[in-house]
Amino acid sequence: MWLAALAILIGLAILVWSADVFIDGATALAKKFSVPSFLIGVLILGIGTSAPEMVVSVLAAIEGSPELALGNAYGSNIINIALVLGATVLISPIIIRRGIVKRDLPLLLLITVIAAWQLRDGTLSQVDGIVLLILLVAVLGLQIIMSIREGYHEHEDDIVVANADSEHSNNLEHSNNLEHLNNSESLEKLEPSVTRGLVSLIIGMLMLVASSRAIVWGAVELATLWGLSELIIGLTIVAVGTSLPELVSSLSAARKGEHDMALGNIIGSNIFNTLAVVGLATVIAPIAADPVILSRDVMAMGLLTILLVTLCVFAFKTKRQFGRTSGATLVLFFMGYTAWLIQSVSM
Repeated sequence: MWLAALAILIGLAILVWSADVFIDGATALAKKFSVPSFLIGVLILGIGTSAPEMVVSVLAAIEGSPELALGNAYGSNIINIALVLGATVLISPIIIRRGIVKRDLPLLLLITVIAAWQLRDGTLSQVDGIVLLILLVAVLGLQIIMSIREGYHEHEDDIVVANADSEHSNNLEHSNNLEHLNNSESLEKLEPSVTRGLVSLIIGMLMLVASSRAIVWGAVELATLWGLSELIIGLTIVAVGTSLPELVSSLSAARKGEHDMALGNIIGSNIFNTLAVVGLATVIAPIAADPVILSRDVMAMGLLTILLVTLCVFAFKTKRQFGRTSGATLVLFFMGYTAWLIQSVSM
């Protein structure tokens, strides 16, 4: 018991530290290569923080329990939006940008609809898994192209251009010397900055995964000692535990002012869970899903995604932040879903 409690405490401490390291590395790389923070959130944070779901689901499929992969992926999606994003905006409201409303959220909604449609007959075949993986490649390619085209922090574009023009006109006679100096400094600093960013990113991600697994192990041990059922443990503690990297990374990103990165983390993670996690597990072993997954969990995931899109569109149209009211609404949804889950299991 004491070992389990110690694993939770140490795991939480390492989790908080590694999230800061992870975000610092991602931010450094984004600024160094002028990559939009949202794209970093979708690709690096979204995929990296989904590593626990990936490991759990692939191992479950290999060991002959592919339905566990399905529940883990969809349960994590619900937690990511309702708990992770809800808690994040309760602490630090997020500004919703045009690209998120026009492209990213509709894409997430479309992927959720596809996931529900594939489960209409209660089974996922290997062909379904291949389709999901092909969609993953297409979606990631689209995200990369569109995000780079939009540029880095679209609301800062005019300011950056104006400042650059002003500085150029006021210092025209020194431009050649300054350009030479800046180029020399860039050549000296590029490699160590990129190296530090990559090292921080990799170390942070590895420690996020390791610490989240320690927390899950400790929580499961304590829950078992306290007499909780394995099903309740899997649907609650393990699902929350595999979403801890997303939670801490999003909170850390929002605290550092990287709001695009925080929201991109959630959207990227959910896209990756639905397409990659379920896709890989299904390719390894076809899934015969319990009907309750479609009627309860997939329906909850779909309703929650619609709610997220509605709240974000409202915030964008009214030029308000995606703030504490929306966060409280999402957290209340999570509490309602958890109560529904416990009630359905106990029946």
